[in-house]
Amino acid sequence: MQIHVVQPGQTILQIARLYNSTIAAIVGANELENPNQLVVGQTLVVPIVGSFYWVQPGDSLYTIARKFGLNYQALAQVNRISTTQPLQVGQRLYIPPTPRREAEINAYIEPLGGTVSAELQQSARNAAPHLTYLAPFSFQIQRDGSLKAPPLGNLPNIARANGATLMLVVTNLEEGQFSAELGRIILTNDEVQNRLLDNIIAAAGQYNFRDVHFDMEFLPPELRENYNNFLRKAKRRLSAEGFLMSTALAPKTSATQAGEWYEAHDYRAHGEIADFVVLMTYEWGYSGGPPMAVSPIGPVREVVEYALTEMPASKIMMGQNLYGYDWTLPFVPGGEYAKAVSPQRAIEIAAENNVDISYDTKAQATYFYYTDDQGRQHEVWFEDARSIQAKFDLVKELGLRGVSYWKLGLPFPQNWLLIEDNFEVVKR
Repeated sequence: MQIHVVQPGQTILQIARLYNSTIAAIVGANELENPNQLVVGQTLVVPIVGSFYWVQPGDSLYTIARKFGLNYQALAQVNRISTTQPLQVGQRLYIPPTPRREAEINAYIEPLGGTVSAELQQSARNAAPHLTYLAPFSFQIQRDGSLKAPPLGNLPNIARANGATLMLVVTNLEEGQFSAELGRIILTNDEVQNRLLDNIIAAAGQYNFRDVHFDMEFLPPELRENYNNFLRKAKRRLSAEGFLMSTALAPKTSATQAGEWYEAHDYRAHGEIADFVVLMTYEWGYSGGPPMAVSPIGPVREVVEYALTEMPASKIMMGQNLYGYDWTLPFVPGGEYAKAVSPQRAIEIAAENNVDISYDTKAQATYFYYTDDQGRQHEVWFEDARSIQAKFDLVKELGLRGVSYWKLGLPFPQNWLLIEDNFEVVKR
């Protein structure tokens, strides 16, 4: 698979010829609405076997081979050049495909308004072939230990038809917010806990869920060990019934990290108790905060590297967003919230406003600025093929279990193609 960044003046025909591909193949892979209106800085994935690399200043055959996990002698052989021949800046080398490694892929899906819309069901159909788990969000705990189920529509059938395991996501959401008080009730009352676990097991059996996923957030710090003990109890019950159990963890970089979202999440305990965990490594850039990358590679790496000191890589699923944000400038704390946008819509906005797309190499994220019809300036950060590939490279470098996406519903066709190019998706 080739990731191509559109250059000034390039056309879709020129790009197709550059890689011996076709316009139809590129348009289909990227779901281009208007292939004759490419944006400078836009990335395209070109569905070819292997990829091409243009030699940069300072490159050697050895460093290029190492970058792609290849033997430099084999790289020289496939390109019919000598291992001692100096490389020229701008020289094109063919990079043969490398073996894909196994990975588990999860995606949350959040039906709103009491139904699963046709658009959301179609999003699930598109993604499910590339998923290990499909996670409807969420089964909400009630104060008496009962569960309020989300609308499921045809999601169980979609999961079954594509070999995706249903994940039953359990949350302490109350009136749209994570509730510390609800968490306290559940984690300090054995009778309510036991009733809750009875209801979880019944719901999992009724809808054919195979993993139970606890996403309990905003818990009071003093309930840290209560939460750990609840998870131990839940694991015993769920394992006896043949279910997996997983948890979601706030993005911490140390065991002593302060803050109401972090202190009750004990990485070491979750790593020992759960079958796997999802690290919520996104929302550095968020709707109510200042403009920045949603999941910059540096902070993501810091969280994952801390997690690796507390649990094995085989238990870690790295969180990844499938969206970006459009901020109105100037940013004012407590003012207008940023609007979530899909990568596809972000590119359309750039095209409509005739602005180039830029790439922040430190954050490994894409951004641009534009001025709307009312004269207001905007800053947009979103994901593209480069930023996703950077995260996949991190998953492979650190040997992680896989990737977990928040959330389906905003189109990003390049992501799913890159999953298949990088990983052999495990089907449970």
